[in-house]
Amino acid sequence: MATRTRFLLVYDIREARRLRRVHRVASEFGDALQYSVFVCDLTDVERAELLVALHVELKHDADNVAMFDLGPATGRGLRCVEHLGASGDVGPPPVRVW
Repeated sequence: MATRTRFLLVYDIREARRLRRVHRVASEFGDALQYSVFVCDLTDVERAELLVALHVELKHDADNVAMFDLGPATGRGLRCVEHLGASGDVGPPPVRVW
């Protein structure tokens, strides 16, 4: 079984149509914390697929995407993000991730 790593994916897209397309791509690979912030538990292959899909949708001289490696999805990655306010439950029960 492939090891999963938890990533925080954030983006700033300057045009509405590209924004919707990037949001759709991000939704295929992770769970939204906010409109342009996603948590993604990915294998190395899935990470590469996500980066290729994002590369196709971006206007590289205007848009910005960042991915932060939070560690193993089953270890520190579960505990390293704190969220205040309304949130969704993204982790496996009984651990409350957000």
